[in-house]
Amino acid sequence: MSKKQVVNKKSLKFLESYINNCAPTGFESEGQKLWLDYVKPYVDKTFVDNYGTAVGVINPDAKYKVVIEGHADEISWFVNYISSDGFIYLIRNGGSDHMIAPSKRVIIHTDNGTVDAVFGWPAIHTRRGGGKEEAPKISNITLDCGCSTKEEVEKLGVKVGHVVTYTDEFMVLNDKFYVGRALDNRVGGFMIAEVARMLKETKTKLPFGLYITNSVQEEVGLRGAEMIVQTIKPDVAIVTDVTHDTQTPMINKKVEGDLACGKGPVLTVGPAVHNNLLKLIIKAAEKAKLPYQRSAASRSTGTDTDAFAYANGGIPSALISLPLRYMHTTVESVHKDDVDNVIRMIFESLKAIKNNHDFRY
Repeated sequence: MSKKQVVNKKSLKFLESYINNCAPTGFESEGQKLWLDYVKPYVDKTFVDNYGTAVGVINPDAKYKVVIEGHADEISWFVNYISSDGFIYLIRNGGSDHMIAPSKRVIIHTDNGTVDAVFGWPAIHTRRGGGKEEAPKISNITLDCGCSTKEEVEKLGVKVGHVVTYTDEFMVLNDKFYVGRALDNRVGGFMIAEVARMLKETKTKLPFGLYITNSVQEEVGLRGAEMIVQTIKPDVAIVTDVTHDTQTPMINKKVEGDLACGKGPVLTVGPAVHNNLLKLIIKAAEKAKLPYQRSAASRSTGTDTDAFAYANGGIPSALISLPLRYMHTTVESVHKDDVDNVIRMIFESLKAIKNNHDFRY
């Protein structure tokens, strides 16, 4: 496998379709089907748990179990209230950003199919009331689906509890950045699938069972990881998620750290991260001449790493993060080189883990 490129044309085509698919928190099934179809040729078996976390397994009969994990869900909205004049008020599903909503196009997912709508916002000409200009917030952003009454909205099939997603799609920016909604963290699911592909295509044999795990419901509290860890009961977990690129305007590096897209995966030091597993990853990365950056987490990592680390008496866990710009927007951006290097780093780390590897201090 060429070190110049890991992601090939076939896998890039999958990434595009995977990002463009709607898979909001609690409704990830269609995206999980795409993911399973892609990963099946590279694993020995697959399974899905009750809430939709999807797993591909290599060496399923092995007693020692290693997990590599990403999460599949994307932020979205729920229909919460329909006014008498046909405007739809929402609540968050995950960490949806009210500031970016105005003027965005969306899809309302009803029982009978999708309904198009827009986040309306008063024109600049009409916002000159003399006082302080009102900013977007949950209480004043509304959906307009072209209706003038509540009854008309309901006739379209829209009901309270229906989920709403953005329509923005995948693109490649300046041949350097993958851009789209839901890169947080569907790109993680993509990267762990690419690790499975690398293992298959390089005919790499692992002395343990590998569980390629694409968890649901991370955006509402790591719930899918909390569930699947009880099913798999792994001995080791390597989690991948996104983290903030801090090079764009309006970000304080003294608070958020100095991290940059294009400079390599980010390795986090913190209480949930097992030091000996982290040392193994660093040694494997340096041996393979892979770039990496460092980050510190004062308490929890805020990722699925925490769900694995503190389960079942403590599972040695580590976090390999992908720097990302504009998190929780529809133009999330990651550098192509970083994606390749996260894949390589997980691949090299797996090769360094022994059967029955004892990570105790």
